[in-house]
Amino acid sequence: MRITDIRTYLVRANEGGVADRPRGRNWLFVAVHTDDGLVGVGEGGGWPEVVEVGVREVAPFLIGEDPFAAERLWLKVYDALHGHGLTGAVRGGVQSALDIALWDLKGQALGVPVYQLLGGPVRDRIRIYGHANTVAQARALVAEGYTAFKCGPSAETLAELRAAVGDEIELGLHAHGEFTVHAAVRLARAAEPYRPAFLEEPTHPDETGALAAVAAKVAVPLAAGERLFHKWSFYDLITSGAVALIQPETTRLGGITELKKIAAIAEAAGVQVAPHDGSVGPIVELANVHVMAACPNFRFLEHKHRDVPWRHTVVRGAAEPVDGHIPLPTAPGLGVTLDLDEIARYPALPAADFTYRPHAPEHLHRWNS
Repeated sequence: MRITDIRTYLVRANEGGVADRPRGRNWLFVAVHTDDGLVGVGEGGGWPEVVEVGVREVAPFLIGEDPFAAERLWLKVYDALHGHGLTGAVRGGVQSALDIALWDLKGQALGVPVYQLLGGPVRDRIRIYGHANTVAQARALVAEGYTAFKCGPSAETLAELRAAVGDEIELGLHAHGEFTVHAAVRLARAAEPYRPAFLEEPTHPDETGALAAVAAKVAVPLAAGERLFHKWSFYDLITSGAVALIQPETTRLGGITELKKIAAIAEAAGVQVAPHDGSVGPIVELANVHVMAACPNFRFLEHKHRDVPWRHTVVRGAAEPVDGHIPLPTAPGLGVTLDLDEIARYPALPAADFTYRPHAPEHLHRWNS
């Protein structure tokens, strides 16, 4: 089997407005075609519009290659992009889209789900967590079987939600990397009586030293990692001792190949894994499900509770949560296919006005405090 073609599809993933980024919210799907008729699908993120250009640039390097050689092709693409100075989310997005598709192809060709290729499942369903900032939202999630969710960086909100849902539900705080060390410590200490499961990104994601400084002063477990882009940055984060939970974003990271390695590094350090999945599309969510099925130190998977209705039509076989969990797929590969007719109905959003809206209070924001 050889790769014969690589095609990209940029799909609108927002019902209106610009969401939280300059070009709104779009998904980038990739289809890798082979000479025996199999098609593997992947997804890249970080900056989908730019990643699409990157995928098209490196596609000629992969034509004629054996799609089973995922590790070698990962290195080939990495060297091609890194050698020209392309790093970060764009490089990771290109590699993720292609790598996920290659694993999907291998699973299809062998007639098994991808998780069987990664060591086999250690669980039969994947626990998910959602998002809630009001009591009504929290109670709705609990009614649907969720046992965990997170809210914005407010001890007062956390207290209200804890009172509403009781002690058995895990509640996290997301600080979006916007606090100084001192402000993050104040937030964590104010939140401690309400037993937060984690405090996510209290300080800037590039400042591992700042995160470690917070960890040294508080009892709340810290989480981070959605804005890191490869195994080497995760190695530094994990070995710093700053976090109890890592949150890799697979579409910015390098795909299944890289996620599996990062999870193993974390396992050796006693750190749990909870992939970031709040804004990504249905293909990478299934990729996360497959890897986490075979990951001993998996905690839970972030899930976009209310997404656009075409999430399940542009990608057939997208995950359907049941009682706060995603059941493991049983079909070969990832278990999904692209519906090209549906994709054509949702072209990518154009560029639009964009205004940054910080989550941290102005007097506590790292730029102002």
